[in-house]
Amino acid sequence: MPQIVLVHPQIPPNTGNIARTCAATGTELHLVGPMGFEISDRYLKRAGLDYWPYVRLTYHSTIEEFQAFHQQRGGRLLGFSTRGQINYIQFEFHNDDWLLFGSETTGLSPEVLAACDATLSISMTQPGVRSLNLSVSVAIGLFEARRQLGLL
Repeated sequence: MPQIVLVHPQIPPNTGNIARTCAATGTELHLVGPMGFEISDRYLKRAGLDYWPYVRLTYHSTIEEFQAFHQQRGGRLLGFSTRGQINYIQFEFHNDDWLLFGSETTGLSPEVLAACDATLSISMTQPGVRSLNLSVSVAIGLFEARRQLGLL
């Protein structure tokens, strides 16, 4: 099953909402530090409500630590970005994919994107809108992967 990776998340309620989505779908969630908050942040906990016991959460203190963990487990790294090369709808997802999302303010760094097997984008109809909220983007990418894999 695809896994969600948040690299340097900054806003606790976004991460809490993503954790809730991961709990509801049985999706592993990986947080890569440094983060803009503590894992015990009350806003993070409140956004996840009482679903935290159902979240399969792994924290990696650095991107290098995450990359070593990923190498042990295998699978493709898929970076979601406004600079992505492929529309996520046109991409064929696999069960062992890792869906990477960057911080709310800067997205994924060029170095992280370069390490990805593919970079995906979510099209915007209105050119004045730069991107969607992080938790919405994660849900869109995750549910498309789950739809393609027959996991809905």
